Amino acid sequence: MVLKSKSRIFVGPAVALGCFLAIAAGSSAGQSSTPRSSSVKTSSPQTALQNISSPLGFRDFAPQAAIDARFMAVPDPHLAEEHLRILTAEPHIAGSVEDKKTADYVAEKFRAAGLDTKIIEYKVWMNLPGEISVDATAPAGLKMHGPSPEHVSDDPFQNDPRVTPGFNGFSPSGDVEGELVYANYGRPEDLRKLESMGVNLRGKIVLVRYGNNFRGVKTFVAQEHGAAGVLIYSDPIDDGYFKGDAYPKGPWRPESAVQRGSIGYMFKYPGDPTTPGFASVATLDPKKRISPAQAASLATVPTTPLSYGDASPLLARLGGPASPREWQGALPFTYHVGPGPVRVKIHLKQNYAYRTIWDVIGTIPGTDFPDQVVVGGNHRDAWVYGAVDPNSGTAAMLEAVHGLGELLKSGWKPRRTIIIGSWDAEEEGLIGSTEWGEEHAADLEHATAYFNMDVGVGGPHFGSSAVPSLKRFVREVTQQVPSPKGGTVYDQWRRETDEKKERARDDASTGINRRAPQAKVDDDVDVGDLGSGSDYTVFLQRLGVPSTDIGSGGDYGVYHSVFDNFSWFKKFGDPTFVYEQQMARVFGIELLHMAGADVVPYDYETYGKEIISYLESAQRRSQHMGDKATYAGLKFERALAAARRFTAAGVAMGTAQQNGASDAAALNRALIAAERGLLLPEGLPNRPWFRHSIYAPGQYTGYAAVVIPGVNEAIDSGDGVRAAGQLEKVAQALERAAGILEGAGNAR
Repeated sequence: MVLKSKSRIFVGPAVALGCFLAIAAGSSAGQSSTPRSSSVKTSSPQTALQNISSPLGFRDFAPQAAIDARFMAVPDPHLAEEHLRILTAEPHIAGSVEDKKTADYVAEKFRAAGLDTKIIEYKVWMNLPGEISVDATAPAGLKMHGPSPEHVSDDPFQNDPRVTPGFNGFSPSGDVEGELVYANYGRPEDLRKLESMGVNLRGKIVLVRYGNNFRGVKTFVAQEHGAAGVLIYSDPIDDGYFKGDAYPKGPWRPESAVQRGSIGYMFKYPGDPTTPGFASVATLDPKKRISPAQAASLATVPTTPLSYGDASPLLARLGGPASPREWQGALPFTYHVGPGPVRVKIHLKQNYAYRTIWDVIGTIPGTDFPDQVVVGGNHRDAWVYGAVDPNSGTAAMLEAVHGLGELLKSGWKPRRTIIIGSWDAEEEGLIGSTEWGEEHAADLEHATAYFNMDVGVGGPHFGSSAVPSLKRFVREVTQQVPSPKGGTVYDQWRRETDEKKERARDDASTGINRRAPQAKVDDDVDVGDLGSGSDYTVFLQRLGVPSTDIGSGGDYGVYHSVFDNFSWFKKFGDPTFVYEQQMARVFGIELLHMAGADVVPYDYETYGKEIISYLESAQRRSQHMGDKATYAGLKFERALAAARRFTAAGVAMGTAQQNGASDAAALNRALIAAERGLLLPEGLPNRPWFRHSIYAPGQYTGYAAVVIPGVNEAIDSGDGVRAAGQLEKVAQALERAAGILEGAGNAR
């Protein structure tokens, strides 16, 4: 195994041998009552442990290596399969009876492992579909009535009467009719292109395809341009037959499959739309809520999804000029933009109500630093069955909890408190995690990390995103975990990167974020930046808790459809569940290393270098914008000097972490406080819920991170005065964080 980090120290062979013997002894941690099939080859930790290195934060890694070995012997592919089969037996949309059953199942497994477990209720504003219809009303002879039922030739789950029709969470009700216009992905640049072609969107029904940005942004941009309604379809060029065989023959989207999803404006704020910044606990006084009509996170334009089977006749009859060639999808005709002669009527009756959701919280108290909590989480709710999204992650998380439980039975206790969250209503708008984070903000003041796993397994290709201080941490964790392909997870990740086989991580079909980082400061594997779209949002971008997101992707074309079910997963996702085992091990080792480290393993040197790169990039952009006078007064010197100071402080702290400080407690306090120093008390302009000065979801991307968002979004909007003010705030935040790190250095 090639190790890239120059500061790594190898543990002696005696430790590796001890770990090997712990596994070979077949301790109680490795026992399972489930019979093993000889056809399934589980991956062994032994190979990974033969080249154990000392991760950042440990003075003597030998005891932790032995704990790791005992833990990694536990996660079982067969038990993961059983979890997934049970969790996906019924559709379990948030707030449903079936959703509560999954909460009870997870709570049962948490308690069986020895976790102090609670099911916490929140009452939140959500919609379920009442009446959903889309009809072509012109030209004569065009017959289209949707949404059509999702159906293929062979699927055992598709006909369950509890499956909801395709709909968009947080769409308003409405009856709208108008001429149809095709607008590609519905990005701001797409709508500007239509305007340059003389196409006016006011009063029109806009047809856009999924991909390239968050679906709520598509509605938001259409709303800005005066559209009457929005239809969103999945084009086969993005996740259908253009990619390969469609389900059930292959893994890609069949023509009847509909991508459900929320259009809530999570880039304004996530969570319950009626309680921005505070928790919607079950006992909340209704007078404290804001009216849904006043909620900035709710759309005003009726929006609903279609399959490409339903969208095809509409697109085929559109007139007007041919679309720009890069807008052409894979349907067998030339795409035109309209408007007309196609007219469409959308009828939406949404059933809105305050509905109960259920978070499951399991806790293992820490012995040495109980307030330095380590949080790991995965959401449990699904639009339908959710075998890949999210319950592949739930199954892996449960096997990680299984491993922690076996350690507890042997007498192990974590140095830091570990909290595991099974979040509800993530799909509607990151609701369960956001409400819990807002309720427990004070308890999380000294939290050391939040580890997220959403889509645990959609295929064999590991990827991760993280705040820069934890990018080295993720790489080091994957160097401890064996891969089903041989070697370690890191080895395979490195090999795919070197061979340029890394899958595109901004997957148009899923919205899973695995983009390349916006700053490349080393030659190691790429760890992406955190934008939004999953449950780390409240932890990092509001509370300043360093976060990671992990997953294993592949050819996954049935996102948010009825076909994301156990049958698809067993055929195409992970037939032997060995990647479930891998992800349980990675997730668990993240928790164990953060909970057991002598000094929290943050890398502020890398963080500082990336911030310098962000500022230099913004400076270059401002100098090359069309209206140079707007940005003539932009001065980057103070912010760049602060970023260099922050980097230098990170270098000094890294030396102390590596060599062992005399006062580890003071070092830990400073390392934890530095990330909070990057928060803006007043939040970002126009969206104060987001308080991180370095990372936020983009207002016009939704999923992808915008770095130094206050600065870059001001530059993009042509507001030089605001850009200058935001530059000052970034400089102040960096100076504040650097001062915290330097204070710890001066105290040594």
